[in-house]
Amino acid sequence: MDLTPLDVRYQEFPTGFRGYQKGAVRAYLAQVAEVMEGLLRESEALKERLRALEEENARLKEAEGELKRAVVAAERIARELKAQAEKEAELLRKEALAAKDQILREAAEELRRLKGDIERARQEKALFLGQLKALLQGYLEALGRLE
Repeated sequence: MDLTPLDVRYQEFPTGFRGYQKGAVRAYLAQVAEVMEGLLRESEALKERLRALEEENARLKEAEGELKRAVVAAERIARELKAQAEKEAELLRKEALAAKDQILREAAEELRRLKGDIERARQEKALFLGQLKALLQGYLEALGRLE
């Protein structure tokens, strides 16, 4: 059975021969009732504070869970971005190597073409010089016959 401050304050006791002084009992019961009222108010305040703290704790746990999920998602995204960047870097490296090889092939082909052009130019020069010599010798011989 619950005992309230009002129960204590208005409690009646039977009187007996040479019983307690009613005034002293009443004063003591009033004091006990006031202490009980204070304790009950404090208990209610503590219960309310406990409820508020439990709600705050639940909210913080939920926020912590969301934060953990966000961190896990951020880590996953970071790993995916890193992997993607590595793939792109490898692709760029392969493209650069392919471009380098193409440029080297084109340069080698151009070098062969230029060497061929130089060789043809040398042959044409030698042919031209041979023809010029022959022409000049023919003129010299013709001049020698005319003298």
